[in-house]
Amino acid sequence: MKKIFLLLCAVIFISSVSLFNYYNNSLKPIDENDLSEYVVDIKMGSSFNEAAKELEQKDIIKNAFTLKIFAKNEKLMDIKAGKYRLYRNMDAKEILNVLNEGKVYIKQKKVTIPEGYNLKQIAKKLSKSNIINEEVFLKKSKDVSLFSKDYKFLDEKEISSLEGFLFPDTYEFPLDEDEEVIIKMMLNRFDNVFKEEYYEILKEKKLSLNKLITMASIVEREAKKDEERPLISAVFYNRLDINMKLQSCATVQYLLPEIKPRLLNKDLEIESPYNTYKYKGLPPGPISCPGEKSIKAALYPSDVDYLFFVAKKDGYHTFTKTLRAHNNAKRKNLNR
Repeated sequence: MKKIFLLLCAVIFISSVSLFNYYNNSLKPIDENDLSEYVVDIKMGSSFNEAAKELEQKDIIKNAFTLKIFAKNEKLMDIKAGKYRLYRNMDAKEILNVLNEGKVYIKQKKVTIPEGYNLKQIAKKLSKSNIINEEVFLKKSKDVSLFSKDYKFLDEKEISSLEGFLFPDTYEFPLDEDEEVIIKMMLNRFDNVFKEEYYEILKEKKLSLNKLITMASIVEREAKKDEERPLISAVFYNRLDINMKLQSCATVQYLLPEIKPRLLNKDLEIESPYNTYKYKGLPPGPISCPGEKSIKAALYPSDVDYLFFVAKKDGYHTFTKTLRAHNNAKRKNLNR
């Protein structure tokens, strides 16, 4: 009887040691030398068991059942949904820490949106970078109601599209995301840049945000040198004050399929409220997405009485007060 008892104890001991070793071994990395990257997608609403089985099937862990036991003991059951970058040289605790902390892996691409790009140009650039569907992006960018509830600067009835409000900057855009996510990233940047004090200035000037960004967008397209932005802004405001046409080439260029190096007389006859050669006042909305320097120039124009400017070959402009002086400046620039 004693021998049987000892034999039973030995069997239990050996089994316990084997189970202990198996348990510990199953928590170790699949392959400590494998540095390959594996992307695992834990779906929203997945149970821990489902997630563990997914990891086992992807050959990221050795055993789903022992992972669950370990997770319970370590209080690491609160895994988050999302795509994760995992490696086969990670042990169970490392994997569970990543899943519990929600360290989601998102493929990203760096793209710079230049100041002065309009919606079509932005859509084309993002599409070429395989970030968005160009048609879907443009359609959503023209539906302000999709975003107005989240951004107070889109609350004005005058604003009929997101032209002017997708802030130009360098972004790390996520790949395989909905177009709305990309748009919101750019709207968030505008929201951060457009300070609270700017809203106060708008109230003081009794100026709508739509009109301000429209002015800023024209300045952005007309100016080549930063120091001239407030001067160009002043010229257009001065023209508005005396009910004079803005006659901005940039607003006509906005109507063309492609930007031309030089406008033709027939271009100046295009029938559109955006054609400031035909119609007085600001166009109905922005013609580009301006950067902060142009926004500030539209908020703080120079205190000058210029009404004209003409471009010089070096990128600067000659500013004048009278048509006669303006024509003289044009002739000088042509003869250089």
